[in-house]
Amino acid sequence: MKTTVAVFFGGRSVEHEISVISALQAINAFDTSKYDIVPVYISKSGKWYTGDVLLDIKNYRDMNALTSKATEVYMRPQYGDYKLYRVKTGTFSRNNVLADLHVVIPVLHGTHGEDGVFEGVLETIGIPFAGCNVLSSANGMDKITMKMILKECGIPVVDYVWFTDKQWDSDRDAIVARVEEKLTYPVIVKPANLGSSVGIGKAANREELIEKIDNAEKFSQRLIVEHMITDLKEINCSVLGDCDDHQSSVCEEPLKTGDFLSYEDKYMGGTKTNAGMQASDKRIPAELPEEMSERIRKMAGDTFAALSCHGVSRIDVMIDNKDNSVYVNEINTIPGSLSFYLWEATGISFPKLMDTLVQLALRRHREEDRKTFSYDSNIFALGPGLKGAKGTKSK
Repeated sequence: MKTTVAVFFGGRSVEHEISVISALQAINAFDTSKYDIVPVYISKSGKWYTGDVLLDIKNYRDMNALTSKATEVYMRPQYGDYKLYRVKTGTFSRNNVLADLHVVIPVLHGTHGEDGVFEGVLETIGIPFAGCNVLSSANGMDKITMKMILKECGIPVVDYVWFTDKQWDSDRDAIVARVEEKLTYPVIVKPANLGSSVGIGKAANREELIEKIDNAEKFSQRLIVEHMITDLKEINCSVLGDCDDHQSSVCEEPLKTGDFLSYEDKYMGGTKTNAGMQASDKRIPAELPEEMSERIRKMAGDTFAALSCHGVSRIDVMIDNKDNSVYVNEINTIPGSLSFYLWEATGISFPKLMDTLVQLALRRHREEDRKTFSYDSNIFALGPGLKGAKGTKSK
């Protein structure tokens, strides 16, 4: 019997379109002799849809036409119910079950998908799913929390200052002073919980700092300003497995057109505007001494483990060419194109990568089923009642 896999993508995120590209690549990589694939597209308004119309990327040029031809669906937030239901539109609809799912593969980039929100829905239902759980997704997505954890674990990160949008609006002079006291220009300003270089800007002086923070706060409630390495080489490495048993891919060097990788650098390289992360300009493997390559691969694995990650992630690091210091920049717990091109260069094909993700999901589910989540007892049957509860006498 085939395993039915639902691939979720789209979502309420500024990285919506990139998610669509990554998901269609993943869907096309599955071995259809082993798997039945159910695409589930989450629109920008948050509605869920399925249907073969979702499998052709050209159909996404007109979102209204696309969703009108697809079938709106939902899952019940009830533990153990792995069914995908049709949203009833007709009075005489009887059977609204569209599919019995076995595994979910989230390919949702950014907010409401990669940050633990969607993973929480899946954990509530109890269905096996690939990738990080709620905790590791949230910690990996938030650049502030991530850096705090890595620093505590002895994994190097650049110096930074963080604050909220409300703090910025109410006391920007104090924040500017704190940034200038701890860091030196130039600096990088980032929304704390976005990927794909959205909202990121370089500031070389106070005026630019204020301008870039004003822009970044449009995208996030938490903001971070980091020391900028001016003579750097950016290197990416993917990790596959779980926090106790994982492997690192070969390294890549993405080629940027400015001071840092832009959205266009990552996703619109050359003329392949629909080809996702693998279309961007890069060197694979990166031109690094063997010792440096192994150092980065180990650092990527250590980062993956420290954040208790699962499935496939991509860790982006920075080399300071002045002294060959290496710093973790960020982790992408659902990387663009699922980093399949890095695994192909490492000797793992895209179909094998997807098969591995399914098997990891099923193994984690089996391991979690062995844990104790409740006791076979009822405290309400043990005595006259709880003090202060309705229906009991208070003294």
